[in-house]
Amino acid sequence: MREHNVKVAEIPFNSANKYQVSIHEQQSDPRHLLVMKGAPERILERCSTIIEHGKEIPLTPELRDRCEKACTELAAQGERVLGFCNLFLEGDEFPRGFKFDTDEVNFPLKDLCFVGLMSMIDPPRDGVPKAVSKCRSAGIKVIMVTGDHPITAVAIARSVGIISEKSLTVEEIAERDEIPVSSVNPRRARAAVVTGTKLRELTPEQLDKIIATHPEIVFARTSPQQKLLIVEACQREGHVVAVTGDGVNDSPALKRADIGVAMGIAGSDVSKQAADMILMDDNFASIVVGVEEGRLIFDNLKKSIAYTLTSNIPEISPFLFFIIANVPLPLGTITILFIDLGTDMVPAISLAYEKAESDIMNRRPRDAQRDKLVNERLISMAYGQIGMIQALAGFFVYFVVMAENGFKPSRLFGLREDWDKKSNEIVLDSYGQQWTYDARKELEYTCHTAFFISIVIVQWADLIICKTRRNSLFQQGMWNHRLTFGLFFETALACFFSYTPGLSTALRTYPLRASWWGVAMPFSLLIFVYDECRKYLLRNQPPGSFLERETYY
Repeated sequence: MREHNVKVAEIPFNSANKYQVSIHEQQSDPRHLLVMKGAPERILERCSTIIEHGKEIPLTPELRDRCEKACTELAAQGERVLGFCNLFLEGDEFPRGFKFDTDEVNFPLKDLCFVGLMSMIDPPRDGVPKAVSKCRSAGIKVIMVTGDHPITAVAIARSVGIISEKSLTVEEIAERDEIPVSSVNPRRARAAVVTGTKLRELTPEQLDKIIATHPEIVFARTSPQQKLLIVEACQREGHVVAVTGDGVNDSPALKRADIGVAMGIAGSDVSKQAADMILMDDNFASIVVGVEEGRLIFDNLKKSIAYTLTSNIPEISPFLFFIIANVPLPLGTITILFIDLGTDMVPAISLAYEKAESDIMNRRPRDAQRDKLVNERLISMAYGQIGMIQALAGFFVYFVVMAENGFKPSRLFGLREDWDKKSNEIVLDSYGQQWTYDARKELEYTCHTAFFISIVIVQWADLIICKTRRNSLFQQGMWNHRLTFGLFFETALACFFSYTPGLSTALRTYPLRASWWGVAMPFSLLIFVYDECRKYLLRNQPPGSFLERETYY
């Protein structure tokens, strides 16, 4: 067929004209045949006749209405409709070899003969409705921008959940209530359908109002250039905007968006270069998976930072107490290095492997301007709450070890100068026993080890509570085996530093009595119970509550 009807000229389809034209030489007819296909409304407006029962007859208003009604019925089923028309170009005016100019058009594009309609079903992928539902629960607003007919666009949007079942547009409310569209308050409509023609007439303020007022929006019969206007309007509303596109004309919108997503299969090279991300399977559902994965990474980074920061308070406070209260040093610099470079490393890394919490896609998107990776709430929790409990545990163990060796807490205050004076071989404890310099230092290093062990024990609870930001540990479970390994690893490392022969000389760590390990246990339990109660209240209080504002990091 193509060999016998050679194409001699073509006007390619573009988003402005919304039609495609080709002119063919016919083997069996001296006339050229002009054929056009495109958006039905664009085709019908260029036709003056129609083929009916094999005969060409005038296209009357009644016949035109019938064609438009057929388009509407097909579009309402979510089908994409194309219109077709043709025209025979007489041989005396357009002989063989005639130079058709598609730039300065020198052939007729009006008074054509309408041939018919064709509808195509391009169903959404199976995972799209579920992905849109996930977006909705995650507080992500999905806006559909398409070149399809508005009725087709609405039907597809309803089928995938972009427009929910009970949501009505202004036009649908007017039709239901049998009133003019102009009489309907736009705020009554959750959904809005904006055509490209209407979009050209809107001011930026009017477009901003539509985006702010309607949670469900479809832009139909739009050009790729209009995508850029929509992106800018969303950004003016303070949204973080992701845009998908595959054509060359989508590049400005992809570049302007906060996250440009190009199609890996159908996308042009230009769109891929303009985008920040390339979707290898061209599947919208993959974007939602990416959002979930991004939230998980952000969550786990927060958890790891919260865990790591917490031990800073029990590390710093002994030195402050040493200076302010003039007591023997409760924790040494070597044991601080054990914590920062030893026992805390593996557990902190293991939090990166924590699985997503069950509510991760039910949260509102974070405020990119205010909710940073490290915010004041995280600092408050790590330093002002959990860190303080850990410091109390360390000091309690310190005072217990000192008291069991004869130095009651009241005796320790103001003792630093005598304690650290190497020439002073006689320091009396609370019971009048004499302590030489070497004996005092051995007791001090034992306290350093005990304080270090207490931090390890309370960090057990800190690691476990950092598994979740809102859910209970009993909801999340202990299925992160790397984290479980981290718990055993830091405990084994603490035992190694404490009980390995020779380290008392090399690193000044001393073996502890078994009973001293249990002194910090109640504080570890207190951290766990305190945080479980906090999370329980968080889950059962309304969003934006005082507890959420102050403690949900």
